[in-house]
Amino acid sequence: MKNFISLHDVNNVQELVQEGIKQKANRFADQALGKNKTIGLLFFNQSLRTRLSTQKAAENLGMNVLMMNVGQDSWQLEMEDGVIMNGDKAEHVKEAAAVIGSYCDIIAVRAFAGLKDREADYKEIVMEKFRQYAGVPIVNLESATRHPCQSLADLITIEEFKKTARPKIVLTWLPHFKPLPQAVANSFAEWINMTDYEFVITHPEEYDLAPNVVGNAKVIYDQNEALKGADFVYGKNWSSYTQYGQVLSQDPSWMITKEKMDLTNNGLFMHCLPVRRNLKVTDEVLDNQSVVIQQAANREWSAQAVLKQILASL
Repeated sequence: MKNFISLHDVNNVQELVQEGIKQKANRFADQALGKNKTIGLLFFNQSLRTRLSTQKAAENLGMNVLMMNVGQDSWQLEMEDGVIMNGDKAEHVKEAAAVIGSYCDIIAVRAFAGLKDREADYKEIVMEKFRQYAGVPIVNLESATRHPCQSLADLITIEEFKKTARPKIVLTWLPHFKPLPQAVANSFAEWINMTDYEFVITHPEEYDLAPNVVGNAKVIYDQNEALKGADFVYGKNWSSYTQYGQVLSQDPSWMITKEKMDLTNNGLFMHCLPVRRNLKVTDEVLDNQSVVIQQAANREWSAQAVLKQILASL
């Protein structure tokens, strides 16, 4: 593996899932791979789990870690080519990425969607510019449209908790009061579509995901119907794709409750966190029928599996 920007960089999803589980069983077994190697963690947006889990994973592998909040700890970066830089952005990504690449063996980047221009967000300009100019492998710590480290942790969690070889997985839209990116939902759908699990997506009719993301999933607009017999319920809000970045519904009936979970096959609730209690999911479900903590803990092992494969290719 040379980069980990999207699912397209992964040769074998199940092999990577098993590598995560293997790393979890013996976190320090591959420290020699990272000795005298440095990773740079660049955050254009806030983070809790992603920041800490990736730092921990890199240290488990013996790596040195540099961390920067771009725009707060550094200059604002210009991403467009050919512009006259007479505004608030003092440095161009061409120089910044190349310089950081000279200090680091791997660069990991987190940069959210702007939710103003779908075409621009789906071009993944920040990830693409760093891939183009850094000269070292790039790891996606959540981009405008994808969150592959989270998706790998999700699959590790399902592998650990599933009670049948082919569980039913339901990805459900949850209500929220402001527009949120599609990155987690997009990524989760793509990765689940690489398995043979039964996969259902449910949301209000105006919240369809991109067709290429939906893939082979069955889309059901009735949440109660979709939840019947589910083994795992993955909750997430995403803003409208067709009317990009807009909030078209805040329907509270889409919140996950114990009554909704009672429709499942003793299902487990999943969420990438952070989650707003009693807006998206009730306390009762989070405290009794969820694996969100285990799911978050597995972020360490998803990051470690990815970093190990990249280090092995250097």
